[in-house]
Amino acid sequence: MRTLMISAIVATSVLGASLIDEAKSAGLKPIPANKTALEKLTSNPNNPTTSAKVELGKMLYFDPRLSKSGLISCNTCHNLALGGTDGMSAAIGHKWTSNPHGLSSPTVYNAVFYTQQFWDGRSPHLEDQAQGPIQAGPEMAAPKEFVTGVINSIPEYTALFQKAYGKDVKITFEKVADTIAVFERTLVTPARYDAFLNGNKKALTTAEQKGLKTFIDKGCTTCHNDIALGGTMQAFGVVAPYKYMSVGDFKGDKNGMVRVPTLRNITQSAPYFHNGQIATLSEAIKEMGRIQLGIDLTEDETASIETFLKSLEGKKPQVIYPMLPSSTAKTPKVDVVNN
Repeated sequence: MRTLMISAIVATSVLGASLIDEAKSAGLKPIPANKTALEKLTSNPNNPTTSAKVELGKMLYFDPRLSKSGLISCNTCHNLALGGTDGMSAAIGHKWTSNPHGLSSPTVYNAVFYTQQFWDGRSPHLEDQAQGPIQAGPEMAAPKEFVTGVINSIPEYTALFQKAYGKDVKITFEKVADTIAVFERTLVTPARYDAFLNGNKKALTTAEQKGLKTFIDKGCTTCHNDIALGGTMQAFGVVAPYKYMSVGDFKGDKNGMVRVPTLRNITQSAPYFHNGQIATLSEAIKEMGRIQLGIDLTEDETASIETFLKSLEGKKPQVIYPMLPSSTAKTPKVDVVNN
């Protein structure tokens, strides 16, 4: 019995080592375990990360006064307690408006690893992306001058901007978005999967390693690769049309390409697909096999891949809800009747 147990452990260790190499050859990359390497990877040289910016960005992320109604914050649709999303099939914004294109809110966790932002990839990075939802009519609906009016009317905020950027800082709308983006760049969730790819062959169970092998062998890494296991622009409905493509008018970018969602923390980002029409992870896996790979995954294959995907559940950074500074007599008033 002892010999059999030792043989099993050795076999698992060998399988793990070869699978790590296979995964990396398939384009999969771990979140770096080294803190310095991670900070270098997640920081924007044009918008360096500092503790003062991160703390201020967190306050702005949670502040509903940046919306025209005074009710909606970034966290409303990208709820950090709910996997960085809102659990809705279509995002709900200003005046209870449903996203006009039928699009759901993608998770903000690990978005720093995307090559492009938004479902149609129209933003190159988080700083640019952060400007969009604040101004968009169906989302926060706040004009630039409204946002800067709010911030500049609150002495505590102006002091915090000076602390973060220097005494001569000009608080522009773009600076507000940049600061939110700095906070979002810290929302990284390393998982046991990363420990595995970083060399810990025991970080994944035998069943999870089998699922990773199936994930690779079936071709899932064609689109779900790199650190985010997604985040790039890819063709959608390669071999068959998505069965709920008629829900909403979204067809991708001008070339029909769609930003691939990350698979990290995938158990917390249902409902699935850009228009949130698939409720369960197993159905989403089967649908991806059908429309992207042209294969009907068996129940065993689907379950195996799902087992692996659950290992992508990462450790969330601790986010303590900030106490926001008080409004003043100069703070733009919200017209609840006309807004």
